[in-house]
Amino acid sequence: MSSDATVSTDWLSLPELVELTGEPLGRVRRMFDEHQLIASRRFGAPRVPSVFLVDGAPISALRGTFIVLQDAGFSDDEAIDWLLAVDDTIGARPIDALLAGRKSEVRRVARPLA
Repeated sequence: MSSDATVSTDWLSLPELVELTGEPLGRVRRMFDEHQLIASRRFGAPRVPSVFLVDGAPISALRGTFIVLQDAGFSDDEAIDWLLAVDDTIGARPIDALLAGRKSEVRRVARPLA
């Protein structure tokens, strides 16, 4: 089930990530292995929300947040949906809170979701 937030989000394909980051495809794939990025396959080929990158690089606070969400039992799609939907406890979308430097708050809210 996709939320309105995921439907209205701009999504980047792997070739677009290569172009945007200036990194070779192998390095972009390594970003997934290292939990710097996660992708959804709900649209076919893997795609990443464009908001997960700033100035051509993954948001640094995403890696630890992805790990917390995976530890809580979230699939990649569930983690993406949670990050893109407004959370009442945070008062904003978790991704926006991360962009504002509020990673501790986001991770504190994410931990008990398991």
